Amino acid sequence: MLPEGLSMLWESDDPELALRDRFGLADLAEAERFVRTVLAETWDLRVASLRRVVISDHNALAWVTGPAGELVVKWSRAVPSFPTLEASTRLLAHLAAQGIPVAAPLPSRSGEVRTVLDGPRGPLSVAVLPEVSGDWLDVADLAAVHDTGAVLARLHAALAGAPPELRAALTPSAPGPTAPPGPTSAPAPAARRPAAEDPSAHLSAVLGRWLAESDPGRAPAASRRLSALLAEAPRLRAPAQLVHHDIRAANILIRDSRVVAVLDLDEVEPAVRVDDLARASTYLATLFRDWGPTPAAARGALRAGYETVAPLDQEEAAWLEILTLWYGIIAFPAHAEREQSAPAS
Repeated sequence: MLPEGLSMLWESDDPELALRDRFGLADLAEAERFVRTVLAETWDLRVASLRRVVISDHNALAWVTGPAGELVVKWSRAVPSFPTLEASTRLLAHLAAQGIPVAAPLPSRSGEVRTVLDGPRGPLSVAVLPEVSGDWLDVADLAAVHDTGAVLARLHAALAGAPPELRAALTPSAPGPTAPPGPTSAPAPAARRPAAEDPSAHLSAVLGRWLAESDPGRAPAASRRLSALLAEAPRLRAPAQLVHHDIRAANILIRDSRVVAVLDLDEVEPAVRVDDLARASTYLATLFRDWGPTPAAARGALRAGYETVAPLDQEEAAWLEILTLWYGIIAFPAHAEREQSAPAS
């Protein structure tokens, strides 16, 4: 799992410099004092020890131990994202109430599940979650992958029933990027905000534009296959809904081949559910810095598990093939030594 002490999640920056420059905390000892003060004053919780702090972009996570048990404290300095972070944290509480395996946030003294506080370098959005014991998903454990598919289907059903105010808060005001930026950062969703009246038309436009303007040509046979499939793509009946959009090994905790927690709902936004399944099929093996391919056996187990709970209709099955191929082409590495990970043509 993650190392003790101070570290970066996926960046190569010096963690002490990042802690100081991004959050105004000089070292791990000062970070511990900050966390102790926040928990005592805002959550009425005491800290016995702080085990680790991990930094990721504008965010940090601290693992602490105290009378309330093992906790994870999350804070972010990304002020424009504060409303979305607050909504996604409230969504965690909703999902936990529906029986989905997530870490339900602990309410503060005021009853809020996420609070904006003054930090050394400006406002911070802070949440406190219970730590869930488990191991990251290993895609070689096909029973665990199968259970991940089943849990993803249950998650989709629960997200479809999310309160309207949360759905509104988690819907971007404008479409985001239409393709992952590359293997050095988390991939962006394929098609954000598909048109509610016809999501398949939106997807067709996004993928058609990508083929015409952005295809790097590293897997030409697969691109030709994608173009042919896209020309015959059916209209989807299933509407867009909230989906996770970051299902991968680093966000799934497993114990005895069963999912005990789905982590990191910060990327939740509207899409058709089959887009989320295709994206997960491509990036399931990914931890933090390794964007390696998902083996075919794992892709099959994920879908099989999903369909034990929520079978795909004929149109969704067709779009799953299209989107999985498209994500696979984008994820296809440029380096010749990794040609064995080429998507099926």
